Amino acid sequence: MNISVDTPVLLREREDDIAFLVLNRPAARNSLSEALLAALSDVLADIARDTSIRAVVLTAQGLAFCAGHDLKELTARRTDPDGGRSYFSHIMTTCSAMMQQIVNLPQPVIAAVQGVATAAGCQLVATCDLAIASEAAKFATPGVDIGLFCSTPMVALTRNVPRKLAMEMLLTGEMVDAARAAEIGLVNRVVAPGEERAAALALARQVASKSSYVQKIGKQAFYRQLELPLAEAYAYASEVMTENMMARDAEEGICAFIEKRSPTWEDR
Repeated sequence: MNISVDTPVLLREREDDIAFLVLNRPAARNSLSEALLAALSDVLADIARDTSIRAVVLTAQGLAFCAGHDLKELTARRTDPDGGRSYFSHIMTTCSAMMQQIVNLPQPVIAAVQGVATAAGCQLVATCDLAIASEAAKFATPGVDIGLFCSTPMVALTRNVPRKLAMEMLLTGEMVDAARAAEIGLVNRVVAPGEERAAALALARQVASKSSYVQKIGKQAFYRQLELPLAEAYAYASEVMTENMMARDAEEGICAFIEKRSPTWEDR
């Protein structure tokens, strides 16, 4: 497949209040080149400011979802005076920052995984708030096979998958099929090949039907409390719920429940 140099590495589409971000380097298995990382970062920053977008679906063109970092691009910098060290640091830091943008994005992000997601591609799936996988999808952190332990993918993986199962993936590099990925908590559900985008869109619409204000504070609280000791997590969550109770949408939602009617959200 021939891709023009003018072809965007990331496509941005929209369906009502749902944004679609489509990785568009199919010939390179949608590997995270410097250009693709920059494009993702820019688009995520824009979406964070766009209150008309209520959910995001992240998917990809071609057979692979994402093969991780662009190893050819990285290897080409070994001829730099420092052997590539500063460039490697730049790419890893840039990628980590982009992953954190997803976590910090006000809107929920749903991965629709149609094919193989390896290394930083597996990290990308694990970083998204939710994930739908095709039965054809597979997941791995195979850095050990090429002498490069998947240390940054490990951060997201270990926040999704139980410790020993994550360690098995990291130490062996073996592929995990979609059914096993769902079983261990890496993805939410598995659908027939070709149905992952529609399933992700349906889930996105379900999420988008709620108050975006409530989704925003809930997502932020979810990730923050995970890093706190139990007592501190409860103290923090109690503060969040108190502030949430003062919100207009909480008042409306509770009244609608009591009155047995559908709520009308104002996202505040």
